[in-house]
Amino acid sequence: MTIRGRRLKRRRASDDDGSVLILTLGYAVLAIAVILVCVDASSLYLAQKRLDGLADAAALAGADGFTLVIDTGEPVAELTTEGVRDQAETLVGDVGNGAVVLDAGTPDGVSARVTVADTWKAPVITLFVPEGVALQATATSRTALR
Repeated sequence: MTIRGRRLKRRRASDDDGSVLILTLGYAVLAIAVILVCVDASSLYLAQKRLDGLADAAALAGADGFTLVIDTGEPVAELTTEGVRDQAETLVGDVGNGAVVLDAGTPDGVSARVTVADTWKAPVITLFVPEGVALQATATSRTALR
């Protein structure tokens, strides 16, 4: 091999220096971005599940807001919209952490339907959704005494 060939070989070898570092940094930035998006997506999923659980609990509490009336000599549990709303708002106010009752009532006098709402705020990447995301959940529960 000639001197010129050796110099050319050394030059090619030195041209590749640092290219792996740039590639590694690029993949590291991409991995961190994916992790941050996954953290936010998991937080949103858990917030919706918590709101679903709160709506279920509020509907169950609303179904317990019945009044007993005597109908043809037998006691009958009767749900009213006011009773369902009072029970649901009490429960959501106690354990809701900022959630509100949008709608609560009884469509048929036997079941309680409650809709609750809350706003999810991104824990990590707030640049894309600064005001948060509005969440809603609706649940229905029937009274046991009918």
